[in-house]
Amino acid sequence: MNDDRFATTRWTMVMNAGRHGSAEAETALAALCETYWFPIYSFIRRHGRTKEDAEDLTQSFFAALLDRQVFGQLDQEQGKFRAFLLATVKNYLSNARDKAHALKRGGGITHLSLDWQSADSRFAIAGNDGRSPDQEFDREWALTLLARVISLLGDEFSRSGRAGEFGVLKGYLTGAKDGMPYEDAARLLDMESGAVRVRIHRLRKRYRELLKQEISSTLADLAMVDDELSALMRAFG
Repeated sequence: MNDDRFATTRWTMVMNAGRHGSAEAETALAALCETYWFPIYSFIRRHGRTKEDAEDLTQSFFAALLDRQVFGQLDQEQGKFRAFLLATVKNYLSNARDKAHALKRGGGITHLSLDWQSADSRFAIAGNDGRSPDQEFDREWALTLLARVISLLGDEFSRSGRAGEFGVLKGYLTGAKDGMPYEDAARLLDMESGAVRVRIHRLRKRYRELLKQEISSTLADLAMVDDELSALMRAFG
């Protein structure tokens, strides 16, 4: 993979724009927020907030973030959007205890698509196994990132007319034990087993490329990609 393609990441663009920003930086920030809002919602819920309060606080937090009212932590988080987002929401919640400034649901953020209908269900499915709010945030961030990469990969296959192939092979992405026997996949795809193994190898390679690409978009320094990838994998421990 050629790292030159990631030389200007979404988070780099936002950081370089500073407090005042630009149209491109605003678009980049909104894209990051729209992708990674659920870890914030889950973090707030893990702090004992109700579903309704968490929705209000998440929405008002991102309204303030997109209006650049809470960018004071920007230079303190070593160029990682994940670290910046967590530090900033902690500060925001601390201030929110003293100020009744949470926006009501349905107001404030009209340019972000936040799926409240599924948020509570996703939080319930995650359950409560003793994770701290910080651990919850990291785990949900990692799950969101991996789900996005699977979606991007599925879109690539669909555009090339191979959606059916992806449906058969995607179970192999997290390890052969999660996929069906090679012989069954070969039969479904009308291929030899050896050809299926080659397709799976290529699929995993492209998956790793897209995973690094998505991680890189949340970092200011591409040298941190491998460290960030390791940190996110540890979130499942």
